[in-house]
Amino acid sequence: MDEILDALIVGGGMVGATTAAALAQAGMRVALVEGGEPPAAIPDDAPFDLRVSSLNLASQRLLEAIGAWDHIPEARRCPFRHIEASDESGQRHVHFGAEALELPDFGHFVENRVIRRALWQRLSELPQVRVICRAGPVAWLPGGQHGLLELDDGRLLAARLVVGADGAGSRTRALAGIATRDEDYGQRALIINVRTRLPQQDVSWQRFTASGPRAMLPLPGHHASLVWYDGDAATRAREALDDEALRQAIERDFPERLGGVEAVLGRASFPIRRRHAERYVRPRLALVGDAAHVIHPLAGQGLNLGLQDAEALSRRVTAAFRAGQDPGDRRVLAGYGRERRPQTLAMIAAMETFHRVFTGAAPLRQAGGAGLALADRLESAKRQVMRHALGL
Repeated sequence: MDEILDALIVGGGMVGATTAAALAQAGMRVALVEGGEPPAAIPDDAPFDLRVSSLNLASQRLLEAIGAWDHIPEARRCPFRHIEASDESGQRHVHFGAEALELPDFGHFVENRVIRRALWQRLSELPQVRVICRAGPVAWLPGGQHGLLELDDGRLLAARLVVGADGAGSRTRALAGIATRDEDYGQRALIINVRTRLPQQDVSWQRFTASGPRAMLPLPGHHASLVWYDGDAATRAREALDDEALRQAIERDFPERLGGVEAVLGRASFPIRRRHAERYVRPRLALVGDAAHVIHPLAGQGLNLGLQDAEALSRRVTAAFRAGQDPGDRRVLAGYGRERRPQTLAMIAAMETFHRVFTGAAPLRQAGGAGLALADRLESAKRQVMRHALGL
C-alpha cells in the first residue's frame, strides 16, 4: 500500500471501465482491478462476436463524454432507427420510429468486446488510471477515512471509494455482505449469428411467443444476431443441430421479414435468470452493473442500466470530489442508491410483466397482443415510453 486512492474499481468490463474513465477524467486517482487479461486488439476483418449489446442514446452520449465512442470503429457498429414488437400471430404489433422523436436513430448495436476494447483504449490515455490485471479481491475492510481491499496476489489497496463492477457473481458484493434475490425463469436463450440475404437493416424486431420471444438485432453488412428463447431442453436440442438444419429451423420459425438466412456463423446459449442486490451501497462501497442487478434480457436493457449506474455514481462522486468533499462519503453513496434502485426496480417490473403476459395462458397472451395493438395507436404514450427507454 503506497497511496490512498480516490476510487478503486473492481471489474474491467464495460460498466467498470466506463466508471473508471469517468472518475479519472474528473481528475480522481483511480485503480482498476481486473481478474483477466487486457482486451486484445480486434482485426478489422474479424468475424462478428456472439455477444452483442444495444447501446441507447444515453449510453452513446456517455461514451462520447468520456472519450471512448471514437475508439469504436464505424464498421463495427450498426445504427437502428425502428423498433417493432408483435404477438405470435404477427398481426398485432407496435412500432417505434426515431423520426417521431426527431432523432437520427435510437442507438447502435455493437459487440461487447468492441465496446470494452474502446474503453480500455481510452483508459490508456488517462494518466490518473492505474490498471491491475490477473488479480481479484479476497478481503474488504471498510474504514473511517478509507477502506482496504486485499487482492489474491497479496497486494493491499486503500481507497476512499470501492466500486464493485465485477459481474453477476460479484466477489466484491459477497465480501461486503450484500445478499441477492434470485429467480430462474426456466428459459434459455440461443444466440445465433447469421449471414442474411438482405443487406443491413435499420430495424430491431421481436415477436412474442408462448415459449418466449424471438428477436433480430441487425449488424453491419449482411449480418444479424438472432435471439431465440425457449425451454432448456428445446434450446439445447436446437443448439446441437448442424448449421444447415439450424438455418432451416430459423427460416421456418422466424418471421419472413428476416429476409432469408444464407448461413449460420455461430451459436451459443445461456440460461435466463434474474438477480437483484438487496442494497447497492455499503460504507465506502457501491455496486454497479450486473453486480447490482441482472434483469430479463428481452428488452436488451441490461448494459444500458449498468451504464446509467456508472453515469449516476460518477456524477455524484465527481461533484463531491470537485467540491473538496469525500467522494466515498455515505451521503454521496446513499444518494446514488436512492436514485438508481427505484429505476431498476421499475425496469424489473416491466420485464416481469412482459414475460408473464406473453408466456402465460392463452387469455393473457391475447390481452398482451391487444395491448400492443392499442399502444401502437397512442402516439404521445409511445414517445414517452421511448424517451424513457433511451435514457432521455
